[in-house]
Amino acid sequence: MDKKAASERGVLVCNDMRPGGGGHGTPELAWGLMLAAARGIAIEHEGMRQGKWQGTHMGVGLYGKTLGLLGLGRLGKRMVDYAKAFGMPVIAWSQNLTDEAAAAAGAKRVGKEELFKQSDFISIHYVLSDRSRGIVGPAELNAMKSTAYIINTSRGPIIQEQALIDALRAKKIAGAAVDVFDVEPLPADSPLRKLDNLTMTPHLGYVTTESLKMFYEAIVRVTEAFVDGKPIGITNPEAVKS
Repeated sequence: MDKKAASERGVLVCNDMRPGGGGHGTPELAWGLMLAAARGIAIEHEGMRQGKWQGTHMGVGLYGKTLGLLGLGRLGKRMVDYAKAFGMPVIAWSQNLTDEAAAAAGAKRVGKEELFKQSDFISIHYVLSDRSRGIVGPAELNAMKSTAYIINTSRGPIIQEQALIDALRAKKIAGAAVDVFDVEPLPADSPLRKLDNLTMTPHLGYVTTESLKMFYEAIVRVTEAFVDGKPIGITNPEAVKS
């Protein structure tokens, strides 16, 4: 949404999403992708469809492994809760994260380099901005353990795509699982599709019955209010003045 362009044309942008019940879908998917990558679920599922029985992937457990969170906001904090249930210590880094805020969320703040060096699993929960675009590149991926995995359910451009492809091809890390991409829909000829140590889903983080119900209900509310001449949830009040 180009809010600036809408404002210049006097077009109201309204959002009446209300708290409660939302925001669970993405971290739940991130955890599912972590398990899928660690246990080779997609590979074994495909093998079963082909009539095979003997597994080909030696999985790794999560218990006792270190979870590193790149970003410890609302979604990152939910990952901490899941990690506790799996017996995983949690470390975290973001540009503005403090020791106190990390501790309050149940994690330990570390430097960015240490996050990539120490983590067995890294999950990204960072807002895409000019500061975060490409924040995970060759240096960060090369710092990871060869047995480590990285999961991205945030935004594709946070990881430099070619750097991820290179790391996975060279087996510098054990694997990755991603739900988001630089270009969406993912091009049919994308090299990502050919990596056997990459688990992918087509941007499903928010796609749950509960989330979409909230979206649709909000659309109805703002539409009815607009038709009644009493718009609600205006996010660009400057448009009213233009």
